[in-house]
Amino acid sequence: MNTTITDKTSDIRLQWFAMSATFRRELKARALLDDAGIECFIPMKYMAVTKRNGRKAKELVPAVHNLIFVHADKEQIQDIKKDIPWLQWLTRSSDGRNVPIIVPDRDMEQFIQVTRDSNEKLVYLRPDEIDLRKGTPIRILGGPFNGIEGTFIKIQGHRNRRVVVMLKNIIGVAMAEITPDLIEVLE
Repeated sequence: MNTTITDKTSDIRLQWFAMSATFRRELKARALLDDAGIECFIPMKYMAVTKRNGRKAKELVPAVHNLIFVHADKEQIQDIKKDIPWLQWLTRSSDGRNVPIIVPDRDMEQFIQVTRDSNEKLVYLRPDEIDLRKGTPIRILGGPFNGIEGTFIKIQGHRNRRVVVMLKNIIGVAMAEITPDLIEVLE
């Protein structure tokens, strides 16, 4: 579902764009976008224990460096890029041209639902690290992830199979183990 905001002069179609904030400036980009009133999302995770003033602590950091999802109209992003030149489009090839990657609203909503709690058991995967063809398409029934659709698959380096929610050609996230009674196999 795409969001449409109507004003007196035009219709603005908001879409989720996958973008890169180079040199690990995704948090700075988020602050600037927030100031401009533009919604964005960065998947976060707690990093391994670090020392601060002699104490051990966990730090909330971006799960994938340089990755930020921006929910806006393409023209709004073009305007804001004048002030943030290091905020770059992630692109894919289409008919010999590079076009910005747009994430469908439903896919982004599921990805946010799975990653928003910064759960330490989430495993982030590059598209080349996983072959979804070897898995089983499923839907989760019940619990905090009710309605999430993904692929039930074995992840290298982990004992049991996990549910993976994938944003095509961008990133995948393997969830903590789900009990079989909460899984419905999709045809």
